[in-house]
Amino acid sequence: MNQYKTRPLHQCACETCQHYPRSETAKEHRAINRLLAGLDEKNHRRFAGLLAINAEHGDIQRLIEITGLSRNTICRGRDEIKRIEPRDTRGRVRRAGGGRQAVEKKTRKS
Repeated sequence: MNQYKTRPLHQCACETCQHYPRSETAKEHRAINRLLAGLDEKNHRRFAGLLAINAEHGDIQRLIEITGLSRNTICRGRDEIKRIEPRDTRGRVRRAGGGRQAVEKKTRKS
């Protein structure tokens, strides 16, 4: 079974996609959201950051409408792309110890 969960496809909220859903711009926005839906958390953020680097001033608001991501997430991804450091993560997306604790650790044994 696939270990990664796919995100639901975000519907772009920009005016072009709402009024002209078959336009080239709308097709491009759907393609961006299809790609983002298949990525894990870190690569999701970094791809949005890459789009932000290539965007002009003020276009982060447009990326927020297209992707549905928050400004902080997009800016964090942009900063990660600018200072990317190769390291061995051993297939992990989050640092060791992150996330919820296992049920066995939560329950107290009597």
